[in-house]
Formats: sequence, C-alpha cells, structure tokens
Amino acid sequence: MRIKPESGECKYSRREFLHHSGLVLAVAALASNFVFPKESRAGGVNMEKSSKKIRMGIVGGGFGAAFHWHLDPNCIVEAVSDLNEDRRKHLMNVYKCNKSYNSLEELIKDKDVDAVAVFTGAPDHVKHAVACMNAGKHVISAVPACISIEQAEQLLAAQKKTGLTYMMAETSYYHPVTISARKFFKEGKFGDIYYTEAEYHHAGMEYVLWKDENGNHTWRWGLPPMLYPTHTTAFLVGVTGERLTEVTCMGWGDGDPIMDGNLYKNPFWNETAMFKTDKGHPFRVSINWRGAFGGCERGQWYGSKMSLFEPSANGTPAVIRHAGHKMGQDSAGFAREESEFEEYKVPNWAEMELPEPMHMGGGHEGAEPFLTHEFIEALINNRKPTVDIHEALAYTVPGIIAHQSSLKGGVMLKVPSFDK
Repeated sequence: MRIKPESGECKYSRREFLHHSGLVLAVAALASNFVFPKESRAGGVNMEKSSKKIRMGIVGGGFGAAFHWHLDPNCIVEAVSDLNEDRRKHLMNVYKCNKSYNSLEELIKDKDVDAVAVFTGAPDHVKHAVACMNAGKHVISAVPACISIEQAEQLLAAQKKTGLTYMMAETSYYHPVTISARKFFKEGKFGDIYYTEAEYHHAGMEYVLWKDENGNHTWRWGLPPMLYPTHTTAFLVGVTGERLTEVTCMGWGDGDPIMDGNLYKNPFWNETAMFKTDKGHPFRVSINWRGAFGGCERGQWYGSKMSLFEPSANGTPAVIRHAGHKMGQDSAGFAREESEFEEYKVPNWAEMELPEPMHMGGGHEGAEPFLTHEFIEALINNRKPTVDIHEALAYTVPGIIAHQSSLKGGVMLKVPSFDK
C-alpha cells in the first residue's frame, strides 16, 4: 500500500533514459508471443461467465475498496463492513451494495455470504481470517498473511481443519513484468535464474500512515520492514516456486525518538536481507521506510541465458538482457563479453486475461483486478488459488525470520517450512 494510490509505479522518462545512456534500445514487440493458452493463463483465469455466483463480504474500507468484486461477472458483493461509518458508506458506494454491518463478527453470521475479503490491520489478519473460516467462509486476505510464527501455525491449522479456500492478495505476483517473468521461466528462456533482487520502498510512512484521523497510532507505527515482506518475496517465490531456507539480515535505524515505545520494539527503519533458496540460489531483499526514494516495488531476475528487470526508480524502463556471444573491449582495453540489450514492451495482460469490465487497471501496477478474478475463479472451479495458504506462508514467514536476524546483528537463521 502506497502513500498515494496513483503514485505506486517506478516512473521514468524514456527520452531522458535514451539521452543519458547513449544507447539505442530495440523495442521488443513480443506481446503476441506471450499470450497464455486458456489452460495456462497468468493466474489460471477464465473469461467465461458462470451460472454460479460467489457472494462476497468485504471488510475494511481502506485498501478493501480498491478491488473490483462488483465488476467480476461471477461475483456479487453481498455485504460490507468497517468499524468506521464513513468507510462503511464508502464501501457501499464503491460496490453498489446496500447491506452493511458494523463489524466483521456480525458480517460472518450472514448465511448469504460465501467468502470474505479481509482488509483489516496486519496484526489482525490471522484472527479475522480464522474467524471467517470457522464461520464457514472462504477467505482472501490482505498482506501479510501473519506477523509471527505462532500466527502462521494458527492460520494453517484453521485452513486444514475447515478445508476452505484461503488466498493472500499479493499484488507483486500480478505485476505485468512478473507475469511475463513466470511465462519466460516456464519456457526456459532465463536458463537458470541464479540470482534475484527485490525492493520495496515506501518513504514517508511515519507522516501519512502512522496515525489515524483522530491522531492515534495505527498498527503501522514502528512496523519492522521485514514483517511486511511479501511485496518482495513474491518476485522470486511466485515465479520459480523456490522456497527460502536461510537468511541473514541487517537493519538500519537513526535513533529518531518517533520510534520510541512502538509495540514491536523495533529500532529499524530499513532492513536488507540475503536469503538462500532450496536450490542454493542467493536472493537479496531490501525493504525501506525512510530514505531518499519514492514508492516502488520491483524485481529483477538474473539468468544464465537472459535477465529481466522491472522499471527502476533511477529512470530505467523495463529491460531484457541476453547472454553475450561476442567479445569486445571496455574503455580500459580489457576484454569483456557483450550482451544484447533491449527495452521490454510489456504486454497488456489485463486485456488478454480478464473479462472486459475489468480492463480498467488499478493501483499496484494493475494487480487488483487480477487478484479479484483469480479468487473468484478458484472458488467457481473448486481449485487452489495461485497464492494459496502454502504460498502465502512461503512469502511471509521468511520476513519474520529475517527480522529476528537483524535484531541479532545479522546472524544466519533457518527459515521454517509450512509446506505440506
């Protein structure tokens, strides 16, 4: 979630990039080669209308109002809820719904609600998701899935006990470039992805999101960056399926007294981790709340045959590089391998993958319509969603352990697995 809903992308000027780089970029008009066949779409989505309808309950009038449930042809917004009356009214207006409840606890008693979108504060995600499943409701939850190992165990136990569908609404999974990366990976175009980097920058959080409209601290006050890791971990785990098994992490804080007394006892504004995957690959993750940067979530995948880079905050657009096949010389006269370099024109996946009413895009680089439709399609077709309970914990738990590492000065720690 960014400070300004419309400002989440890494902006760049193509004219400036060309001027400063001095390179002529070959525009890769490859979109037609990346259209997924129906049986293997980006998220397994299906654009056909079903006679079955999923009746959703939406809880949380902040980010919860950013989705497109009312536009999905197989979904009906049955009811909404928020503790705040103004936010309840906002949800009713957005989703054209005339039924509201004062609390989640009241909403989940509604027998007409099939599933609940939980967009409450992060510390309450597990409590609320478990309550929904115990009431017989499927769940899609905002990130992170949990903020402690104990919560992870509770969430998994509830899903296993009830057998209901759980999905985490991780936006980075559906960045357009991430969708492309999954396609390239399945086709073997990367070769071996031997190293991956991911960044999540959200500057100014303490000025905008740490206090509510009444001046009271919110759950974000002092939040350790690595307890909100999924906007980064999804870039690797959600592409290759690898699991993160070990981590060393370092934190940075400047001693600002604004942090004093936070519920997490966290001294760090920024945290950077180096993970090891179950395939022995390194993965660098950096999550930052304070510094000279804007809002950005981005990944870059380094392969033995091809590498792919999301747009950068320094003005670089999406780029593909292919392994070189000829030798040249650098400015000092040393031999170097030359590689092919091209700007990547990202396909409009929404038009290819989603029903026409959901082509409007959205925040987080247009991820919300994909998340909306994927959850509904998973329920309609009685299948697992892309970011199911095991994926959600594989994205979330490594960050919890990374923060523990940073508190211990960067000691290497094992990451527990919550897979089957």
